[in-house]
Amino acid sequence: MLRNGLEPWHLLIVALVVIVLFGSKRLPDTARALGKSMRILKSETKAMKDETARDEPAARPVVEPTEVRPGPAAP
Repeated sequence: MLRNGLEPWHLLIVALVVIVLFGSKRLPDTARALGKSMRILKSETKAMKDETARDEPAARPVVEPTEVRPGPAAP
């Protein structure tokens, strides 16, 4: 039943339904708003990705333990 779900005539019917529902005058505005939303989403996800990369600590150098020597006794 769903074996041939994305044939060209199916996409044509979907496009016609969208045009009928929204009208040809509102389609450019809708596409423009969708594009703007996608740009905002892309920039926000990039900012989140950069923020998490910045928050991760860099590889810390290994610090060798030092020997602690007792100091002079207090009077």
